[in-house]
Amino acid sequence: MKTITLLLGSAFLATALLTSGCSTIAIRTAVEIDAPREEVYAVLADFESYPNWNPYHREIEGEFKEGAELRVNVLRPDGKQVDVPPHMMRIVENKEITWGGGIRGIFYGVHSFLLEPGSEGKTLLKHNEDFSGIAIGFADLPPDVIAEGYHQMNMALKAILEGKK
Repeated sequence: MKTITLLLGSAFLATALLTSGCSTIAIRTAVEIDAPREEVYAVLADFESYPNWNPYHREIEGEFKEGAELRVNVLRPDGKQVDVPPHMMRIVENKEITWGGGIRGIFYGVHSFLLEPGSEGKTLLKHNEDFSGIAIGFADLPPDVIAEGYHQMNMALKAILEGKK
């Protein structure tokens, strides 16, 4: 039994070392929106409105406060629907909304909306995600599909905010 445990442990370590080159995925998208940061933040902070406009994050359950547990229903552009259970990590009014979670070193994700001043009263939204850990190489996280989903969400947010003008 001790030999089997040692072999399994060695196999896990070897797999971790072999996949360590695939231990991070960074998704970066951005869009300039012709609306002030306060308006962009207000829409992003209104989780209840997501089903009405957001093609990617179809539904979010949970409180909009730091530390709150969430359930985020995602509909990827490839048709796969998944529920993820992050928690609210950081909220900086009119500047940042970040959620994420997991087990550091194994599988950890951080999703952020960063709002920066743009030209002529516009807002630059940086919509990012960072995945890390040894299990990332085994996860169904195609960066191109996720980036396309974020782009679709960014364009929907831009349309809803700019359509009010």
